[in-house]
Amino acid sequence: MGKDSDQTRSQSGISRRNFIGTLGAGALGAAVAGPGTATTQEAQSAADGHLVVALRVNGRQVRAAIEPRHTLLEVLRDQLELTGTKPGCARGECGACSVLMDGVPRYSCMTLAAEADGHEITTVEGVMQGEELGHVQQAFVEHDAFQCGYCTPGQVMAAEGLLRRSPNPSIEEIQEGMSGNLCRCGAYAHIFKAVSRAAELKRGGEV
Repeated sequence: MGKDSDQTRSQSGISRRNFIGTLGAGALGAAVAGPGTATTQEAQSAADGHLVVALRVNGRQVRAAIEPRHTLLEVLRDQLELTGTKPGCARGECGACSVLMDGVPRYSCMTLAAEADGHEITTVEGVMQGEELGHVQQAFVEHDAFQCGYCTPGQVMAAEGLLRRSPNPSIEEIQEGMSGNLCRCGAYAHIFKAVSRAAELKRGGEV
């Protein structure tokens, strides 16, 4: 690898050499903390060449000590225990791992945790209204928009992202907006109806 290649940096500021050099390091835990605070473990992590990222997950400020190779999906599930976000294809094709990053749907399996540093992350757990289902979740129940249910969290998050940018989508917009999420059970007709119903609920339609 040439000098120019070694000095190529990713958007997160990690050099290729440092990235490869830290692949063998063990995973470290996450800590909930206020902005600007660091635990002793985090300080040691930084000294050992690991990264400490600050995320806001479902309205909660989180600091996580990570390896540069860790995906956002791994941090959410393995460190923060937010297991509603599902691993699927691990290659950005099925959408089961979809979350919102700053309100926009994102495949968490294809997003490095370091890329999410400083961003607002919303998972399927974060769209509930207290102990009640959120509008999209409620609409999925009403229209039986799932069978095995494995893809449902990702479908819900894709729908949530769509409705945040387009509160009253046409059927064509719904089909396009949900096209990045696959359902092996083939419940698409019900999913499209559920998204349309969720739009009504979000606009204040009768429950």
